[in-house]
Amino acid sequence: MYGTSSRRLAQALSPDDGLRVTIRRGQAPMCKHYCPVDQIIHSLLDICSVISSMDHAFHANTWKFIIKQSLKHQSVIKSQLKHRDIITSLCEDILFSFHSCLQLAEQITQSDAQDNADYRLFQKTLKLCRFFANSLLHYTKEFLPLLSDSCCTLHQLYLQIHSKFPPSLYAAQISKAQQEEIAGTFLVTLDPLINQLLTFQPFVQVVLDSKLELPSELQFPQCLLLVVIMDKLPSQPENVQALWCTESQLTEATTRVSLLKAIFYSFEQCAGELSLPVHLQGIKSKGQMEVAVTLYEHVCVHLCTFITSFHPSLFPELDVALLNAVLSANMITSLLAMDAWCFLSRYGTAELCAHHVTIVAQLIKSCPGECYQLANLSVLLRRLFFFMAPSQQVEFIQKFSPKAAENLPLWQCISLQALPTELRKQAACDITRVGIAQCQEWLSNSRTLGELESLNTLLSALLAVCNSASEVLDIAQQTAIMEIGSQLWAFLNPKLVTGQPYIQQTLSFLLPLLGVFVQNLDPHLISQVVTLQTSLLKLEPPDHVCLAVLDFVSSLGKFFIPQAFQDKILPNLSSIFDFLLADRNWIIEQHTLEAFTQFAEGTNHEEIVPQCLRSEDTKNKVISFLEKTGFVEETAAARVERVKQEKGIFWKHLAKVPVEEAKWSSLQPYSKRARHEFPLEEEYRSALQAASGALEAIESLLQKSPAPEWFLMKMETLQERIDELKRRVL
Repeated sequence: MYGTSSRRLAQALSPDDGLRVTIRRGQAPMCKHYCPVDQIIHSLLDICSVISSMDHAFHANTWKFIIKQSLKHQSVIKSQLKHRDIITSLCEDILFSFHSCLQLAEQITQSDAQDNADYRLFQKTLKLCRFFANSLLHYTKEFLPLLSDSCCTLHQLYLQIHSKFPPSLYAAQISKAQQEEIAGTFLVTLDPLINQLLTFQPFVQVVLDSKLELPSELQFPQCLLLVVIMDKLPSQPENVQALWCTESQLTEATTRVSLLKAIFYSFEQCAGELSLPVHLQGIKSKGQMEVAVTLYEHVCVHLCTFITSFHPSLFPELDVALLNAVLSANMITSLLAMDAWCFLSRYGTAELCAHHVTIVAQLIKSCPGECYQLANLSVLLRRLFFFMAPSQQVEFIQKFSPKAAENLPLWQCISLQALPTELRKQAACDITRVGIAQCQEWLSNSRTLGELESLNTLLSALLAVCNSASEVLDIAQQTAIMEIGSQLWAFLNPKLVTGQPYIQQTLSFLLPLLGVFVQNLDPHLISQVVTLQTSLLKLEPPDHVCLAVLDFVSSLGKFFIPQAFQDKILPNLSSIFDFLLADRNWIIEQHTLEAFTQFAEGTNHEEIVPQCLRSEDTKNKVISFLEKTGFVEETAAARVERVKQEKGIFWKHLAKVPVEEAKWSSLQPYSKRARHEFPLEEEYRSALQAASGALEAIESLLQKSPAPEWFLMKMETLQERIDELKRRVL
């Protein structure tokens, strides 16, 4: 049937009956019925939509004629041609042929026996894909200035093709051999298409549109496209690089983001591909085999390569893009930006690295309170500090002296292992001296809730020293830190910890700090700590408190518990591990498995180990962890489906926080508690005024005559009562 229809159409369109085209000099080309060529082309375009499924050869020949005549007479008919319709139809035919090709490849892969007829049809369809793609290349090359309204279609073509091809989560299941055949025959034609569009501003606008919204299946192809474009820019002149790498606002409603910003944003959308992870073709190294790489490695390597060829005039754009990405709420995006920034610092000069460290240090000092941006900057500073030259480190110490308490927010972020031996010893002693002095001052003064933030900074700085340079501390300094920890512990109780974020943070620093010196701690103090931890876990504290608990109990594997304290400590220890091993939070679960393993391998109290594993589920979990086997069996196909579903659910239910709102709101310190009106507020005020009046009266008596012998003892009793009242208020 299709063959008969094709023959009739071929006869109807034969050169003798309708396509004898005569070209008159200076006029539009005409046929013998004086029909303009542009109308003939548009008519053939309509016919293409009819014959596409009838006869592949005739369909291809019709398109060949359309493209040939369009190019041949472009000088005369280019303004009359419906370019958008031609591009749209051609892209639709490319996609239809490509989908047919994938279906055939999938059938061949699923079939046990090799069907030569199916394979021949697959090859024929693949050649048709290549023909259509080459036709599109020829047409766009000649008519590019007139294709501004077709850029969206061309962009979608690239994304749609790559969304159906491995390693996309939404790709057809086809064999490796056929993947290579499709890539080598058809996909290679998309690369020169991008080359043609690279300098075309309307295409740049479409790809980098700030309001571009893509469905989940097109987010990964968009990321790949941006990386391809990034790879091509180094060979382009400065104006083309600037076109892609600078932001622009064409109208009030139309804004274009920079390529780097778009890459970080697009990368962030690929959570499913990153977690699976998908693998892409790696870069060939000299003398080494090509190895498949994850999406993270792929983007990171290409981004760092691009940075090496970045035009100097565009460095401000690079700085802004990297800093904004470091400050991202998305952890993996922030990590990618940090990796790129570290590469830049190592690739550049020592002066550039020092300049970056100074900028990050100043940003940290300017943060008004705890926020995720501060945490990200702290990690970046810690990493960059390792790349500084020793002379630059000396200058940093002079500029941000560890002897000054206001600089401890910086030194709590820095690993002293990055410093040479003498500098490390000097910095560790300076930080410890200041930290101990400030903590003792806090303990001897009013100890208000508002001052806990500065105390936490001190504890964090002391912990940083103990973790990275404990070997340079003398016995007196170690003893002083342990005494500070013991005195601070006296102020903590479970309800106080669960009710106040700042006190939770104090505990999060205090527990690992005590863990460093666990072998020298008083068993009575260890018993108090473990007892409080057991009570605290029943109140469901935040995750970071649970992690601090794990940090401490894992260190108890090094501690031999005296017989007199075993009945108090060991049952609580087994309860803590049993409780946290049953936690459904995967982060807590993973850290608990690591902490329990560390404790079990080091402890002399082997009898406690089975007591921590009170259920079969917990035992199996620990065994799977030790044997490094998956606890849940999952096929590769099932895992892909799960990741796709998770990706869809996350993007359906999680509203995206506006960039500006996130930038400013989260940089603010913790909000103060709302002021409440209490029914006894006037009575409180009256009692305090009476106490203040009594103190003034005592002060007046002391000026007149010496105090009796019992007076000092009574004042100490009053001081203890005042301290107790303050703890109750906290």
